Amino acid sequence: MSDPVFECRSASVTLSLSGGARPIISDINLDIQQAEFLSIVGPSGTGKTTLLRMLGGLLHPTSGEVRVNGAILTGPPEGVVIVFQDYANALLQWRTVAANVAFGIERKLPAKECTDRVNAALDLVGLSRRAEDYPWQLSGGMQQRVQIARALALRPAVMLMDEPFAALDAMTKAGLQDELLRLRDQTRTSFVFITHDIEEAVYLGDRVAVLKGSPGRIEDIVKIELPSLRDQISTRQMPEFLAYRYGLHKAIGHG
Repeated sequence: MSDPVFECRSASVTLSLSGGARPIISDINLDIQQAEFLSIVGPSGTGKTTLLRMLGGLLHPTSGEVRVNGAILTGPPEGVVIVFQDYANALLQWRTVAANVAFGIERKLPAKECTDRVNAALDLVGLSRRAEDYPWQLSGGMQQRVQIARALALRPAVMLMDEPFAALDAMTKAGLQDELLRLRDQTRTSFVFITHDIEEAVYLGDRVAVLKGSPGRIEDIVKIELPSLRDQISTRQMPEFLAYRYGLHKAIGHG
């Protein structure tokens, strides 16, 4: 096995809030491998978003350490992007789809290389024909695809995703879940994916980390041993899938 992309060693985050210093996550020990899909679940208030922000370099651990490709994380690392749930506010409504996707790279790359990357990213998410449309002309699922394409145009090694499909209908969500697995296989990108949907966590994940408590700690990490090629109908009916779903519901206190 290759060296992990991320290494967290006894990492904790304490924030200064109105009531004083408050520990949010504590003693996080976690490795994330290249091309791994790690789902994170847990009750509300256990620090899942704080963990994601720490991995993205937006918050510094108050104790312990986080390493990316062996180097101690001191700020937003190269090759790591965050995709948020609120796609409507994440996109610039006055820019076309293509211009939104180009936003993070247009000042860094020659024009032709930028255009090639934008076209490749749009092709990956199935939006090539909508390049000259505006976000407000697209469905919610398509807008979230634009946000994913913008992240892909950066050629990330890791995508950190904070409940990106929570506001979408079931059919759109299922389509995007399959899209992410296809993208992971094509690009070898690692995914860290927060969700409250236990079935989504199992369907997508190579492993599922369970965060519990206040401050949040990793209670368990479950390896998901399902076929790598997953299907929305047959995979979800497998006895193993149902067993993982049941076990995770019990683990976070829903059963």
